[in-house]
Amino acid sequence: MATSKLMRAIRVSEFGAPSVLKLCTDLPVPNPGQKQVLIRVHACGINPVETYIRSGSYARKPSLPYTPGSDISGVVEAVGDGVCLLRTGDRVFTTGTVTGGYAEFTLASEDTVHKLPDTLDYKQGAAIGVPYFTAYRALVQKAHAKAGETVLIHGASGGVGIAACQIARAFGLKVLGTAGTSEGMQLVLSSGAHLAFNHREKYYLDKIKNATNGQGVNVIIEMLSNVNLSNDLQLLDFGGRVIIVGSRGPIEIYPRDIMVKETSIIGVALYNATNKETSECATALFAGMETGWLKPVIGPEYTLDKAAKAHEDIISSPGASGKMIFII
Repeated sequence: MATSKLMRAIRVSEFGAPSVLKLCTDLPVPNPGQKQVLIRVHACGINPVETYIRSGSYARKPSLPYTPGSDISGVVEAVGDGVCLLRTGDRVFTTGTVTGGYAEFTLASEDTVHKLPDTLDYKQGAAIGVPYFTAYRALVQKAHAKAGETVLIHGASGGVGIAACQIARAFGLKVLGTAGTSEGMQLVLSSGAHLAFNHREKYYLDKIKNATNGQGVNVIIEMLSNVNLSNDLQLLDFGGRVIIVGSRGPIEIYPRDIMVKETSIIGVALYNATNKETSECATALFAGMETGWLKPVIGPEYTLDKAAKAHEDIISSPGASGKMIFII
């Protein structure tokens, strides 16, 4: 049966600059289909990948028009046929949506909807999906990081960086993190890093090397590889791994840097995760919620009418300080 309820949501009808994010006020609230859940959205995470998709530069493009957003938190409004584990009124967060999260209501497949523990609020719930699942995939499933190793999280004060700090510390690694401001450095330390460095300082790379007694780090989680990758290769120990989480353009590297220490450069794309890998990650993260080490840190907050501003800020901000979210 068609619904008569209307909602506000962001719609993108053409790829381009942030200005293509248009707020619509009269969209019909969707009805849940088989194994789908309708969620009243309280908050939605803003991820850099959503700016790449919006611009048309990302490898995977949605059909137009579309509503961005995968990481929401809210309350189950209705469930479709075949939904077994969720009911109306449940507090939940998602790791994906069907109809987009920059909206007052969204549809999601049951297998991407998770119950939100009472220990986390809705803002924190919207900061779990892409950041924590990406950080776990990078550290554990791709880098195969082990307790006792040293990890450098290059750009550690944003959503993925904070998640990586918390996971790495909980898993017994020595954690080094970088940020672009003193506020960001403090945030990195409070999120579990043993040491923090300002990547805007001229000789910060030397400080990182000194912190490892000249040996180098075992793993680097890299958020801006088009700027840092060449330097990252100089910071690795023998057999070290650089895990590419983010890149905004090309960079020239010297392959001999990889050969000499037999290091590796490994890419991460969350959409490649298998169901088994996603389930493993979810199990580990729920353990973090239960024991208390998974604590999303919220940064700038926006309303839907400021969507274009949010997309501008997440790319041009001089230094991240927590997870950007929409309050809906």
